Amino acid sequence: MLSRRQLMVTSTASMSALAVAATANSAEESTSVTGHVVHKRIKQSVMGWCFKPMPVPELAEHCREIGLVAMEGVSAEHYPLIRKLGLKISLVGSHGFTDGPLDPANHAGCLEKLRKGIDRAVEFGSPNVITFTGMRKQGISDEQAAANCVECWKQVMPYAEEKGINICLEHLNSRDDTHPMKGHPGYFGDDVDFCVDLIKRVDSPRMKLLFDIYHVQIMNGDVIRRIRQYHEYIGHYHTAGNPGRGELDATQEINYPPIMKAILETGYDGYVAQEFIPTWSDKVKALRHAALLCDV
Repeated sequence: MLSRRQLMVTSTASMSALAVAATANSAEESTSVTGHVVHKRIKQSVMGWCFKPMPVPELAEHCREIGLVAMEGVSAEHYPLIRKLGLKISLVGSHGFTDGPLDPANHAGCLEKLRKGIDRAVEFGSPNVITFTGMRKQGISDEQAAANCVECWKQVMPYAEEKGINICLEHLNSRDDTHPMKGHPGYFGDDVDFCVDLIKRVDSPRMKLLFDIYHVQIMNGDVIRRIRQYHEYIGHYHTAGNPGRGELDATQEINYPPIMKAILETGYDGYVAQEFIPTWSDKVKALRHAALLCDV
C-alpha cells in the first residue's frame, strides 16, 4: 500500500505530465497570432520544402504578406516568380547531403553542381550556395574524409570568389533517427566546431558556415556562445524547434528571441530561414508565429 507521501508524489507527477501533454496538444489553439513583421532587423526567409504540399506560389504570397523577405529550398523553376513578387532567393542548392566531397568519387559531381549553383545564385541575386560533407563511408577515415572535403572545396573557391558568392557548409545532427529530415545518422559534418575547422582549412573569405540552430542545439548546445565565437565564419542561419523540428512554440526547448538578438549583436546582416516542419493544422499561422517571434 502506498503511503500518503507516495500518493502525493505520484499524483503530482501525474498532474504535471497531464499539464505538459495538454500544453503540447493545445499549442496552436492557445497561441494567438496576428499581424506581420514590423522591425525587420532580422532578414527572414523560409525553407519551402517544410511546407509541402502547399504550392510554392501560395507559400510565396503568404511570405510576402507576413513580412518575410526571401525563400529557399524550392525548385529553381520558381525563382522567377519569387523574384517577381518582390522576394529574394536567400540560398541556392547544389549537391545533396548524402553524396558529398568526403568521398573523392563524388568530387566531379559536387564541383559541377556547386558551379551551377554559383551561376544560378548570380543570375537570381542570391548570396549563398549550400554544400555538405556527405555521409561517412566505410574505408575512409575521418582524417582522410576531412582532407577530401577541403581539397574539393578549394577547387571551387576561386570561382566563388570571382562571382562574389558564399559557399555555406551546413552542419547536421546525426542523433535523431526518427525521420529522414529531422536527423541524419552517419553524416560526417555533425560537429559544428569541426565544421568551422574545415572552413578555416579551406581559407577563403567565401567559405562560410550554415549555422542551423536546431542541429547545433542537438549536437553541441551552447548556441549563443557559439554564435558569438564563430560569427565571422557564419554566412546563413536556419531555425526549428527542438525536440521534433516543429514550431518555435512553448513545447520546445530553444528560446529564440535572445538567440536572434545575439545574432544581431554580432553585426550579422544576412538571412535567417525558418526551417521547421509544421505540426499545427494551420501552417500559415505557424509560419506567422515563428516570424513574429524572431522579429526582435
